[in-house]
Amino acid sequence: MARPGHDPELMERYRAAGWWSDRTVSDEVRRWAGLRPEAVAYHWLDADGGAAELSWAAYDAAADRMASDLLHQGVRPRDRVLVLLPDGGAVHTAFLACERAGLVAVGVGWRAGRQEVDHLLERTDAAAVVTAADTRLGPVDELHLPTRRVVLDDLDDPGSWSRAHPGSPSISGTQPIGPDELWLLNSTSGTTGLPKCVMQTQNRWRYFHHKAVDFGGLGPDEVWMSLVPAPFGFGLWTAHVTPTLLGVPCVVQARFEAQAAARAIRRHQVTVLCAVSSQFVMLLEEADAADLDSLRVLFTGGEAISPARAAEFENRAGCTILNFYGSNETGLLSGTRFDDPAERRHRTGGRTVSEMQVRLYDAVTGERLPDDRGEGVPACRGPAVALGYWDDDGANAQLFGDDGWMRMGDIVTIDDDDWLRVVGRTSDFIIRGGKNISAARVEQEVSAHPAVALAAAVPVPDPRLGEKVGVFVETRSGMSLDLAELRRHLDARGVSREWWPEHVWTVDDLPRASGGKVAKARLRDRAAQLSEGGSSESQRRGSG
Repeated sequence: MARPGHDPELMERYRAAGWWSDRTVSDEVRRWAGLRPEAVAYHWLDADGGAAELSWAAYDAAADRMASDLLHQGVRPRDRVLVLLPDGGAVHTAFLACERAGLVAVGVGWRAGRQEVDHLLERTDAAAVVTAADTRLGPVDELHLPTRRVVLDDLDDPGSWSRAHPGSPSISGTQPIGPDELWLLNSTSGTTGLPKCVMQTQNRWRYFHHKAVDFGGLGPDEVWMSLVPAPFGFGLWTAHVTPTLLGVPCVVQARFEAQAAARAIRRHQVTVLCAVSSQFVMLLEEADAADLDSLRVLFTGGEAISPARAAEFENRAGCTILNFYGSNETGLLSGTRFDDPAERRHRTGGRTVSEMQVRLYDAVTGERLPDDRGEGVPACRGPAVALGYWDDDGANAQLFGDDGWMRMGDIVTIDDDDWLRVVGRTSDFIIRGGKNISAARVEQEVSAHPAVALAAAVPVPDPRLGEKVGVFVETRSGMSLDLAELRRHLDARGVSREWWPEHVWTVDDLPRASGGKVAKARLRDRAAQLSEGGSSESQRRGSG
């Protein structure tokens, strides 16, 4: 069975429904550059706390110049171009330039390590790179990057983002990337092992845009802010696609920092905020109510959210949190709406989306469940799904079933009213004495403690039981937590003793993978080291 992004009948159906379009992001930028040239497309905060901005006209012109600069490097149509830049106007200009030059962007998280960058270069066979003169990994000349390069000396000066070359090719003779074509390759979040490369098209995110507008009641007067790294799925939608389709300003940060984000929300009177749960929890710790009172909607997804923290954020900001469920590969399977009750918005991924044709499979047998109800592994087939993984037949065979539906790696429940709730991951279980314990469920219970800002549950090796439950905790400012207090809290909530952590470590900051999610692999390794040293709990605040 043909996959959604390769099936002409499905593609035509998506266009007829208005979910897909013949227009690209580049087309929209040119439109806004003509209609409102001096209006701001991007505000951003650089790594030193300074502010910069990019108008629609400057965005359009800089993308043309950078596209010409890339063609001057001698790249061929549909070559891959590694884009290694922090969040800001430059990274979005580079994505736009690749599109106009007919090249496939390879989006790399600015926080990626050398091993990940080298892996993506080799996997994609990138022919050129757009990057900064100084990267997080060191000066660009010291890295093993392609010799065809567009190097940006000043990330805050759009006029310096490309150089004039005599006889540079004109982009007018190129065939730009179309909305159904492979447009960008980005990596999976990299929480375990080396990442796979997801094949992105623009139309899948245009569909997601339509759902966001519907669910959130979005209009042309929004002021947008995305705290999610641009190269990843959530970041592509929230920073590159939807603000441009709406023609509204978007505020981003070179590096997420909660106090600076709170100040920017207040300064720009942001109405729509997009953040993973750990980011909005950090905002709670740093922001005053006055910093957040312009907010109307907060979109979140990608991680389980704490109902207690979500309610606190809504009360502080006076806004509505909309949670959705999906992935870099699937886009979305379900989402919550503005008028859904708080209990549903905070504790579920929303109702399943009909056009995504969500199915449910038994986690053990792989058989489809009757009526797609109960507890199992979800799958979907619809206008939001990616093309699959780049050059990875083995991974694609696991991603797509024989029926063409794209599988998720989670365990969820779907009830008779179509509400979807994540209860764990197929790979994120702690197996204690043969009993599967969902790390996500442990985290949700631990996060309900008033001292806990964020929690991450991991398996701790044990010679008798195989694994025990360990938890790393970021505590709220000025508060502390020990193992005995945490157990009293769980006992009062009626949590099964099998779920109770037997190790707890408090840390200043949970480590993040390049996509912004908690890096569970690093925490598992750290838990193993600490347990070998006989540490069951620590009140010494350090790094996880």
